[in-house]
Amino acid sequence: MFITFEGIDLSGKTTQAALLYKHYKKAGRKVIFVREPGGTLVSEKIRKILLDRRNKNIFPLTEFFLFSASRYQLTKEIIKPFLKKGFIVICDRYYDSSTAYQGYGGMVDIKYINKINKIASENLKPDLTFLIDIPFEESMKRRGIIKKVNDRFESKEINYYKKIIAGYKKLAKTNKDRFIIINGCKPVNDIHNQILKILKNSKL
Repeated sequence: MFITFEGIDLSGKTTQAALLYKHYKKAGRKVIFVREPGGTLVSEKIRKILLDRRNKNIFPLTEFFLFSASRYQLTKEIIKPFLKKGFIVICDRYYDSSTAYQGYGGMVDIKYINKINKIASENLKPDLTFLIDIPFEESMKRRGIIKKVNDRFESKEINYYKKIIAGYKKLAKTNKDRFIIINGCKPVNDIHNQILKILKNSKL
């Protein structure tokens, strides 16, 4: 089973992905947890380029190609081989992030993004995608509480993030077969238990 977690920065998606990984691990299931961009030696190097605040002049299309290169490496090297071995693969972000961020947020043509996404993922589609949904204002509130130093993406303007949120919701609407929207403003344990219940009732 291939499970992905999506959402804007500080939505809690990484926390929920990690909790699910620990749950399956404790239950004795074969499971791995990877992230995008990253997960392999090559992909982690690409991640550093993408998140470096000094790289302010990266164009959205350049950004998209870098994400896609990282994704292809992760898919070929880790995700597909482990799925073949019968593992549950949990991924913090996958190609929906590119559609939301570089497509709806960066205004790269969606048709072009969809085509490259298929190539970079080798047509691999997540079985379930949990969209941890929070308003932009909640993200800002959380950023203030933890006093986080913003990376290159977190330093972008409000309008950019509002486009991404709208993009994610559009993706969820057009991919109802795998997208599940979760209210990210609820307590962490409540969200985790909701996800476990959904997976328990799933036919997967």
